[in-house]
Amino acid sequence: MEALIWAMECMRNLHQFQVTFATDCSQLVKMVSEPEEWPAFESYRDIKLPKTYFTSSTIIHVPRTENQKADSLARCARKQSSFVVHMDAELPVWFAESI
Repeated sequence: MEALIWAMECMRNLHQFQVTFATDCSQLVKMVSEPEEWPAFESYRDIKLPKTYFTSSTIIHVPRTENQKADSLARCARKQSSFVVHMDAELPVWFAESI
């Protein structure tokens, strides 16, 4: 959930208001798409405000097996000793090597 909220905020900051978010977590898609089915999921309130940033947004499920590059990049990022957000015209070395 935190990653989705972060991605929404990044897209808003980049002035991207028609976005499709993809995740390998099918439960997250269900929680966001059908909040009434998850009454105990209080964090959903945290996502309502970011959703209002977009003129059009959807969240879809992509199985990890069908998105191996993203899975590989996520594993590489988790191995980093610190949390880094990188926005640049050139890829960081660890990112370029993992592709």
